[in-house]
Amino acid sequence: MKGKLLLKIALGVTAAAVAGTLATDARSAWYRRLAKPSWQPPPQAFGLVWTPLYGLITYAGVRALSNGREEDRRAFRGALAANLLLNAAWPALFFRAHAPRAALAEIAVLNASNALLVRRGWTADRRAGLLLLPYAGWTLFATALNAAIARKNPGA
Repeated sequence: MKGKLLLKIALGVTAAAVAGTLATDARSAWYRRLAKPSWQPPPQAFGLVWTPLYGLITYAGVRALSNGREEDRRAFRGALAANLLLNAAWPALFFRAHAPRAALAEIAVLNASNALLVRRGWTADRRAGLLLLPYAGWTLFATALNAAIARKNPGA
């Protein structure tokens, strides 16, 4: 059973990752023209961070959906699905729609979704909740970066 569960979760997480990757264009003229804070990591850092984070999301998902009560697993499943949709939507708003302010509003909702996901993961399986904390932390960092870019580029 865990093999099928792993496959389902990995496919969902991979779909979100691929959608985000396809929507991201850090080489576009629009993005290069944006004023960015001095503390922004280099573009290659994002792939180096997101790859293990997606692995943690997958592993946490398998743990949470393999343990706990059925109602906790059901709640986690719904929270994970919503979260992955929000995760995939941010790059499209920021990079494709060229809308840093809309992306900032969306990532605020993603942060709330992350908090719920961590809580649901913790309820189903404490280790799953802990495994989701780096993802929640990175998204908070991304929120600060998005906010700084929006502030430095009021016309964007």
